[in-house]
Amino acid sequence: MIWNKKPVVGTEVRHLNEQYGIDLLTASIMARREITSAEQVKFLVEKELTWLHNPFLFDDMETTVDRILDAKSEGERVRIYGDRDVDGITSTALLFLELQGMGIEASCRLPEGDEPYGLTQAGVDEAHRDGVTLIVTVDSGISNLEEIASAGRLGIDVIVLDHHLGGEELPPALAIINPKLAGSGYPFEHLAGVGVVAKVIWALRFAQTPFYGEEFILAHAQPGNDTTIIQAMRVQNLLVIEQVIEEINSGLIKADQSKAFAFLASGLPIFVLDEATERSQLKNAFGRAVDIHLTDLRPNFEAALPIVRGKGLFALSKLSRAARYSSHQDDELAVLFSLFTAYVYKSHPSLDSGYEEILDLVAIGTIADLMPMEDENRILVQRGLKVLNKGQRTALIPLFTAQNLLGKVLSASDISWQISPPINASGRMGRPTVALDLLLSENLGQAELLTGELLSMNKERQRLGQEGWERILPMAQESFEATGSKMVVINDKEISRGITGVMANRLLRHFNAPALVIAHSEEGRISGSLRSTDAFHARDFLSTFSDLLLDFGGHACAGGFSAEERNLDLLLKRIHDRLDEMDCPEEAVGEVTIDCTLPARYMSPAMIEVVEFFEPYGEKNPPLVMHIEGARIDAIQSLSNKSGGANHLKLTLSYGEYRWPALYWESGERQGKDFDTGSLVDVVFRLGRNYFRNQESLQLVVIDIKASGDA
Repeated sequence: MIWNKKPVVGTEVRHLNEQYGIDLLTASIMARREITSAEQVKFLVEKELTWLHNPFLFDDMETTVDRILDAKSEGERVRIYGDRDVDGITSTALLFLELQGMGIEASCRLPEGDEPYGLTQAGVDEAHRDGVTLIVTVDSGISNLEEIASAGRLGIDVIVLDHHLGGEELPPALAIINPKLAGSGYPFEHLAGVGVVAKVIWALRFAQTPFYGEEFILAHAQPGNDTTIIQAMRVQNLLVIEQVIEEINSGLIKADQSKAFAFLASGLPIFVLDEATERSQLKNAFGRAVDIHLTDLRPNFEAALPIVRGKGLFALSKLSRAARYSSHQDDELAVLFSLFTAYVYKSHPSLDSGYEEILDLVAIGTIADLMPMEDENRILVQRGLKVLNKGQRTALIPLFTAQNLLGKVLSASDISWQISPPINASGRMGRPTVALDLLLSENLGQAELLTGELLSMNKERQRLGQEGWERILPMAQESFEATGSKMVVINDKEISRGITGVMANRLLRHFNAPALVIAHSEEGRISGSLRSTDAFHARDFLSTFSDLLLDFGGHACAGGFSAEERNLDLLLKRIHDRLDEMDCPEEAVGEVTIDCTLPARYMSPAMIEVVEFFEPYGEKNPPLVMHIEGARIDAIQSLSNKSGGANHLKLTLSYGEYRWPALYWESGERQGKDFDTGSLVDVVFRLGRNYFRNQESLQLVVIDIKASGDA
């Protein structure tokens, strides 16, 4: 295995240390991971919900909110259509609970059995028969052009909440909230479907405050060099719509010649901090004859934000966390806007502490859908894990108990390995409503029964997966060779539609090549799951054959489709023809990227704080890899693998003042050959918490070992 460690730029490390107060070791890791811009640092360091992007940045958000509020006021029936995976199920549950809590008559539908993904014509017809006048698709809908057009002809409005890539033509929906759409207005494209739903929920809650749709001005005037500097911004839905700044020489310009005065004289309410001081500065600029009505925010701010008490904007700007991420750190108006935003959050708990309560499901769906752990996903997942740690959602207690997670400090990997698979199993086995009913359950007894069903389905899925794996592996090897190591294509009438994604993912890892698994249904249809490497765009590949498919969708690394069985032979031929045109990928060499080399004095239990600073881990934010040199192996214990062989090792390593327990998987054959008891070795590893018999300890998970001096 090749060990790589990127060099760091010393000036970047010092800047992170001086600008943001980050210790030098953490700063060097950030620099090595190229986390150096103010925006990147902000989402790594900050935890408050006020740092999340404003949902009203979506161009269609007001339309979405107004239509749902109309449905409430008119007593309309609303139906939610979701997907069968974890993201789709959590999305459906969250929106249903929110609409129900608003007093809206809502219902939901998920694809059962072999029903295709997304909104179907049968679903539209059913909604029409049931008197539904508004359909909301979640984690789906962006590809349902015909179905949404049909709904419109039947008098049903459709709102699409999705995060999948759209085609060249968009569906004729009333509104589309999708961060991946060009021109959506939203600055972060990698929200999960459940993240999109969470944005709509926040906007709906904001719409029930006095601030929704109201325009006002935030203003600040301060002395310059024999001048007055006036700044003002027009705000709506906590978005800055327009901004003006002007430096005025008193007596040299009339009020009616000033752009700042024209801005302030627009007739909108003007809010300031410390009305008397601001009025004095405006009179200095425009003369005492000019009277502009100002409303002082101090009483409101001090009631909600203790930090404001007794301080002016200048002093607050020196304390402001927002200022450290701004290119204009002395921008006192920006500080006022930040304070106003915080005031709105704190004075309306449904936007803040109450909103945090829904983030447990947002975290589960985001982690399960392998969304990048960057930008605002970090805050959403981090706060969601905090809620999960508290065990606040009754419905999840039995599942977390069964998976031995209660009382544990949860990480994203716990959700990936212990919680996502049982929820996913319900969809893969054609019964996603079981998982949905669990998430919606308010009765502990019912939740226990539904948890039992989920776990049983997961075991059945695992059994089918193992049987299917043993059957398709020889076929996969043959396909891999036939395509020139470019792809694995499996067409198997015996494989269950519910495990095609699992099989494709396993084949991807086994062959390190894109893998497509196709299953057959009794209705004369086929469905396929494609999993791919970073260098191969799954959805774009499927789009090449769209004329043969009933539907398709997905991301860069995962896609799916359904088609008529009669088109299978032509589809397979065209897939292989397409592969013939592609270059053969270079064979991958095992590599590990090191985040930091630790001198002995640094290698202490306190290092777990550095590890957890970078959590949550996931896509685009892999767990930290650390490196030590000259550690001594004090003890080695062989551990049996599932087949009974001694293939894993448990080591005790001495380094500096501490002795560390370490696990080294699939390494039994290296003992006595590459190292042994008493060897001095260089080690690359991950550091984490280990829980055993209700006892917590720190443990190294070894990635690779080399004799000291050979690395």
